[in-house]
Amino acid sequence: MELAICLPVLAIILLATVEACVMLQLQQNLSITAYEGARIGNVPGASSEGVQLQCEMLLDDRNIQGYAVTMNPPDPSSKSPGDPFTVTVSADFAANSVFGGIFFQDKTLAEAVVLRAE
Repeated sequence: MELAICLPVLAIILLATVEACVMLQLQQNLSITAYEGARIGNVPGASSEGVQLQCEMLLDDRNIQGYAVTMNPPDPSSKSPGDPFTVTVSADFAANSVFGGIFFQDKTLAEAVVLRAE
């Protein structure tokens, strides 16, 4: 009797814990990618294509699906020394979930990194 009640509860807790860990890992990967993209866009002579390529390479290498990369300003070569350069990377959690995002439906994770131009 106790097993019939406790086993489903323990299974739900286990699945939710795995989903939460996957969400934390995805958030960390987005943070790393945004930092690397901002770092690439911060060097003199950088291009938006270079930033986009670096971010896509990192996200594809980590098998992250449904992502978007935005930059502000859109052209890194247009900034002056000391100007902020922002890279924002976002991804849909359901597309990257182990169980299809049943516990965190319609959740989009995003990370932004701001670095000053050199």
